[in-house]
Amino acid sequence: MAAIMNARDSLSAKLAECYVTINNNRYNFMQAINLEATMEKNKVLVPILGRTAKGNKSSGWSGKGKAKFHYNTSVFRRLLRDYKNTGEDIYFDMQIINEDPTSAAGRQSVILTDCNLDGGVLAKFDAEGSFLDEEMTFTFEDFKIVEEFDRFDGML
Repeated sequence: MAAIMNARDSLSAKLAECYVTINNNRYNFMQAINLEATMEKNKVLVPILGRTAKGNKSSGWSGKGKAKFHYNTSVFRRLLRDYKNTGEDIYFDMQIINEDPTSAAGRQSVILTDCNLDGGVLAKFDAEGSFLDEEMTFTFEDFKIVEEFDRFDGML
């Protein structure tokens, strides 16, 4: 009989931590609502003699992300202002930790390095809303998986 995952081993979407390090200042970004960072492989088509289809070969990668935060901090707006005023672009690191004490998956910690904002919200309001939030997109140059999730029994 095949092994199956226990429901308790799924991760709570809310049990995470997000830290941002800008100019040697480490911020606990408890304002985060959601975040997703992805890596996209760049591929080239390779002609192959004797085949009608071309092959695919990886030739690099790029990292990008999107996040939503409560609109209650000016940290990222300051970065945009400083870039406008000086032309100096600021890069920062971001650490995302997932850990649900109920799950046997344990803990995963990923650090995105040299993150750079694509832009951002400067000001906003919503007379019909309940609370204000803001979305941002960014790129990153590298990443480290500092801690990996544990394997479940039956995975190997």
